Amino acid sequence: MPMLKIRSRRRALAASLAAAVASLGLAPMAAQAQAWPAKPIKLVVPYAPGGATDILARLVATHLQTSLGQPVVVENKPGAAGVLGNDFVAKSAPDGYTVLLGITAIIQSATLLKLPYDPYKDFMPVSMLATSTSLLSVPKTLPVKNIAEFVQLIKSQPGKHSYGTYGAGSSSHIQGEALKAQAGLDLVHVPYKGAAPMVNDLLGGQISAAFVDAGTARAHVASGAFKVLAVTGTERLKMAPDAPLLSEAGYRLFEPKGWFGFFVPAGTPTLVVNKLSGEIARITRLPEVSKRIDDLGQVPVGSTPAAFAEVIRKDGPLYAKLIKDLNIKLD
Repeated sequence: MPMLKIRSRRRALAASLAAAVASLGLAPMAAQAQAWPAKPIKLVVPYAPGGATDILARLVATHLQTSLGQPVVVENKPGAAGVLGNDFVAKSAPDGYTVLLGITAIIQSATLLKLPYDPYKDFMPVSMLATSTSLLSVPKTLPVKNIAEFVQLIKSQPGKHSYGTYGAGSSSHIQGEALKAQAGLDLVHVPYKGAAPMVNDLLGGQISAAFVDAGTARAHVASGAFKVLAVTGTERLKMAPDAPLLSEAGYRLFEPKGWFGFFVPAGTPTLVVNKLSGEIARITRLPEVSKRIDDLGQVPVGSTPAAFAEVIRKDGPLYAKLIKDLNIKLD
């Protein structure tokens, strides 16, 4: 037999053996994915207990463990504005047993911090649970009735007013700086360690304005404790139907909504991702769950992995540009 044919056959045999070995290695992984879940699932919340992210995680976990037949344990891993919890999940085994409930900050922080993980490469989007909008709110004692009067007042008293945020680099900070830049306002930025102290000072009149997330604002809007001048997003809010969208008032780049979404480590089997996503979407549509999300001031979604990935693909560059253009930095 010619030497050329012998070598050709040897190469073909080697390729066949390599394929066989690879298939043997994939077989156990496929079997494990088919059997998922076979043990408890850890649902990581990268923030302290009691906040909106924690409440939503526990709401979904209760229903997930019933439908999946395994305990779903919520673990709070706060620290470094969510980075510690995110990093824990990014470095966990990609087997579907460690899940993250993250928020928009997971992509915003990529422009602000040197992260120990890549939010675009080290996670797989599973499902967007809900979206949230912000309300430009002012103390009820501030003598303005709408955003035009607010802009006029601030311009007439330069250096005398301030606005509060949940912290440097947060959505409320980005929104505040965007309004300042477009309206030409002299407003001092006052960062707080979370929503509660910020809202307390807003109610007390120590700050003149704040972009407050819908969940935090809901009770205060209902009681008339502060006034809402405008809202972010693309639809007016039921809780403040008379407040125009920022876009209706002539301001740009306030359309993106904040979101809460589930992630797993990159490399998690597609079968597992799709099963988890399907369960989350089904749970989100349950009347008692969607009502609870609505009561928290959020809009229930329950998306596919592909739909969630598309939102991240669009939002990431948009926030990166905003943060750079507005010169937002972490002090």
